[in-house]
Amino acid sequence: MNTGLQLYNTLSRKKELFQPLNAPNVGMYVCGPTVYSDVHLGNCRTFMSFDLIFRYLKYSGYKVRYVRNITDAGHLEGDRDEGDDKFAKRAKLEQLEPMEIVQKYTLGFHDVMRMLNTLPPSIEPTATGHIIEQIEMIKIIIANGYGYEVDGNVYFDVEKYSEKYNYTILTNRNLEDMLANTRELGGQDDKKGRLDFALWIKAKPETLMQWQSPWGMGFPGWHIECSAMSAKYLGAEFDIHGGGMDLAATHHTNEIAQSEACSHHQPARYWMHTNMLTVNGTRMSKSAGNGFLPLELFTGDHPLLKKGYSPMTVKFFMLQAHYRSTLDFSNDALDASEKGFRRLMAAVNLLEKLSVSDQNEFDIDAIKEKCINAMNDDFNSPVLIAELFEAVRIINTVYDGKGKISADALEKLKALINDFVFDILGLKDEESGNLELNSVLEMVIELRKEAKENKDYATSDKIRIGLQELGIQLKDGKEGTTWSKA
Repeated sequence: MNTGLQLYNTLSRKKELFQPLNAPNVGMYVCGPTVYSDVHLGNCRTFMSFDLIFRYLKYSGYKVRYVRNITDAGHLEGDRDEGDDKFAKRAKLEQLEPMEIVQKYTLGFHDVMRMLNTLPPSIEPTATGHIIEQIEMIKIIIANGYGYEVDGNVYFDVEKYSEKYNYTILTNRNLEDMLANTRELGGQDDKKGRLDFALWIKAKPETLMQWQSPWGMGFPGWHIECSAMSAKYLGAEFDIHGGGMDLAATHHTNEIAQSEACSHHQPARYWMHTNMLTVNGTRMSKSAGNGFLPLELFTGDHPLLKKGYSPMTVKFFMLQAHYRSTLDFSNDALDASEKGFRRLMAAVNLLEKLSVSDQNEFDIDAIKEKCINAMNDDFNSPVLIAELFEAVRIINTVYDGKGKISADALEKLKALINDFVFDILGLKDEESGNLELNSVLEMVIELRKEAKENKDYATSDKIRIGLQELGIQLKDGKEGTTWSKA
């Protein structure tokens, strides 16, 4: 079991040695999507990042219970318990039942995650499936003196909580400044304090999604679902809690407060957050008009994109940036990633065609150690990818007959590629499944070989140039001819 993993903890604002509560078991909770619309790229980056973390923890010998929720109720448009319910608003717009909206966009989310080759979580609970647990947690918070009910609404008393606990421990903000900078409550005068947030919201007569509770008909606040579900499936205290950095200031801050008010200690030991996306240096957002959906990125059907990029190209592009770094989308950057990914896959496809020798010129163990060191350094995927391109260089060198590798070293090289390219990064060869294309190209390559053997160079060149115009690049080597997309 790997005991040298260092990860960045938002709580301490530094890298720490990962020490699970109950090794080799690891509990990890990640805030999932709110399924009232198509999943956006920021979500995809977060879920791909934690897929990488999930995969590496498993590779490292840990038994991981990965819980990622589906928010299908209780999320209002504003973080301050304001605005319309997102599901009800979308349901009215599309003239569907709220749960039809949930089903539609949950299926769409799963489709995108499959296209990006992410592993499903161990458990994927929904907010509507855990109303009872949320109500029970709210009752405990009230009994402990940190919640209060006003006319069917239940609020969390932040100032009362702050007398004993540090409400801003995750973000290190100043509570007095927060109070001073928070606007007047307006239509929410039943709250005691400006920072108080809803645990349970009273339903209006027209509310489509509502449940019976000790405080009347209503629905849960957004934050309580994650506290209730993480406690149910991982316990009151667990190892890792993750999500996008935009969740830290409000959602995760309130999660910590709810859990601590209920169980009297921190829910997670390590809090991890992914960074934001930008487009040509500007923050990606719907309001800026520069946000595009995953399927738009795959098809190229967006004014900012000159063409579409395959799901694995997009994944490779995202993995080339560290999860805590800002990731900037541009056509040039995506083009470079596309070339890099194709180069990697082309080398992988040469592995079975390499000839072994009694001699060996390459230290595969040293490359593996560097790959492990990269991942042990807070899951540093860009450094890992750089190390993997050293393996690509070795493969190409041996294939071209300019280096010698032993049978034992070749098996280690194959294992290295399988472990880090496929099992940990979660990449896959998008061309390998196209058996018909493979068969046709192999036949064309054989025809070209026959033409060369007959010294019919005009036909040989015509085949090569014709394939190149179609985007197929041929590579002649000591072991024969291979192809890849240009």
